[in-house]
Amino acid sequence: MANEVTVPLLPCASIDDIVTFYGVLGFSTTYKQRKPNPCVGLQREDLHLQFFEIAGFDPVQSYGSCIVLTSDIAELHRAFAAGMRAAYGKVLVSGMPRMTRPRARKNADGLGGFSVIDPGGNWIRVFQNAATMPTPVPAPAGRLAKVLANAIVLADSKGDVGQAVRILDSALARPQAGDDPVTHVEVLVYRAELAMALHDRETATEMLARVEHIALNADETGRAAPTFEIAADLAAALR
Repeated sequence: MANEVTVPLLPCASIDDIVTFYGVLGFSTTYKQRKPNPCVGLQREDLHLQFFEIAGFDPVQSYGSCIVLTSDIAELHRAFAAGMRAAYGKVLVSGMPRMTRPRARKNADGLGGFSVIDPGGNWIRVFQNAATMPTPVPAPAGRLAKVLANAIVLADSKGDVGQAVRILDSALARPQAGDDPVTHVEVLVYRAELAMALHDRETATEMLARVEHIALNADETGRAAPTFEIAADLAAALR
């Protein structure tokens, strides 16, 4: 048989909080009940999610997770980010709920991905569908690129922000002449993002300030443009 559909069923402390948050991301409610047990169904185009409420549930301790495959992670992330900006005035990068940025994942064969961590503590892991990728993604090259790839796996995939911070700080403390300046910018901006996830505004501000002192030529400035957009978002959230 073909054309089967799997719909994740995820736990939460409040289905009302879930409905509010996913409404910001463009989801509509397809089903909701209070008795005999509270649950809700949500839909955004072909993306379906369902949630059930547990009294006394602690989202911080949640292991709820699912994978979403899409042909365009950048477009989906932009739509989610626009909803957050409209509702909250910024993209949420710390606390719960929050959302990470689209980045290549070394532990997913280089496919791009980002995660939404919802009010129930569930990790909605969005990945580029490999079938829609025209060419394989090359492995990261260079000292800083490899460090960044490892940090992304730790923080964005495993949720171990503290260990990701340690390996980034170690690399930044020992600059080398051959370091790619664009990757240096990416590392600093990602370190700022992780600082905000840890509610460390001082370090986030410092990292963004260091970005401004990296000399880039015209080609490098063009390559770094997407990272500068992230930096601008982070700076706005710090105001």
